[in-house]
Amino acid sequence: MHSAVLLIEFGSIILGLGLLGRFAGRFQLSPIPLYLLAGLAFGEGGLLPLGASEEFVATGAEIGVILLLLMLGLEYSAGDLITNLKSHYPSGLVDCAFNAVPGAVAALLLGWGPVAAVVLAGVTWISSSGVIAKVLGDLGRVGNRETPVILSVLVLEDLAMAVYLPIVTALVAGAGLMAGSVTLAIALGAAGLVLFVAVRYGRLISRFVSSDDPEKLLLVVLGLTILVAGVAQQLQVSAAVGAFLVGIALSGEVAEGAHTLLSPLRDLFAAVFFVFFGLHTDPASIPPVLLPALALAVLTAATKIATGYWAARRAGISVKGRWRTGGALVARGEFSIVIAGLAVSAGIEPSLGPLATAYVLILVVLGPLTARYTEPLASWWTRRAADRRETREASSRAEAEAGASVGGE
Repeated sequence: MHSAVLLIEFGSIILGLGLLGRFAGRFQLSPIPLYLLAGLAFGEGGLLPLGASEEFVATGAEIGVILLLLMLGLEYSAGDLITNLKSHYPSGLVDCAFNAVPGAVAALLLGWGPVAAVVLAGVTWISSSGVIAKVLGDLGRVGNRETPVILSVLVLEDLAMAVYLPIVTALVAGAGLMAGSVTLAIALGAAGLVLFVAVRYGRLISRFVSSDDPEKLLLVVLGLTILVAGVAQQLQVSAAVGAFLVGIALSGEVAEGAHTLLSPLRDLFAAVFFVFFGLHTDPASIPPVLLPALALAVLTAATKIATGYWAARRAGISVKGRWRTGGALVARGEFSIVIAGLAVSAGIEPSLGPLATAYVLILVVLGPLTARYTEPLASWWTRRAADRRETREASSRAEAEAGASVGGE
């Protein structure tokens, strides 16, 4: 009986996602906000809570994030990664300063204390690689000139998580300096090892994975990715980083074949991830913290756009590309919820969880919209400002000419 209910619930979810996707496609919108709202409606405190399929959906959501980052990694080689990281690390520092500081200041103003300030700083700092990867694909921008800049910022954030998450874990647990240092050393060593293997032995890995049989190629690539992601997470490194580096390690025909085979799976499990996010949000917990969450969301949306604009300008991207870069980075998601969850489970601050959830929901809905409309709105505003300036100049010239003719008489 339980298995029958699970199949009915999960089948209904997939069917609903398909219909929502078609509805969004008709209006040329990203389906992500609709997926989230659907999860909110059928999650904790929603209209019709689901129970039997919750664990299955949770596993599918993890696979969705892993596949999103794997597919991003397949777009770039190890050489591209190293070059981008060397070129764009100042952008990572600006990103941290612009977006972590507002969260820390907000926590202190709310009287939550220094540990909560460190936690909320991480919540507002890290963009959602999963959401952004999906949006770039939906908008057809994966091959755009500004996309490597976006990916560099995201990778720097994900790698920074290898340092940040162990520190937060130690802080919320009240661990001593020695225990925290050991955890941090393990995380940094694991991240460095995975990156070294991906860069140094990428060709050997591609040769090992390569197969003319699509079925074998799919199984080996998928199995290797999930295995590395799991090991990375076990060692306190983000599973997303592990999956991204597997994609970086694969190159040539292997990468092209894997991309073709895995695209439908990525779309399926990515949709499940966004629904799962909504399922675990109680709508009743949002109204009390909505105003501070909204204010923080507006502020950090602006700082993310500024971060992207600065990073793209530094890379020599055109003005339109700079605005597209900033707009694409606005969404927050999986990392923010993980960070807030650490503090909530440790009992640091009861209001932090609902605030983080409301904040992420606002930006995960706003993110696809800013990615699509920031550049057109900026272009429209620029043209309008130029027209006003020309009108003022023409008016000034007319007044000067009128004054000159009166003086001549």
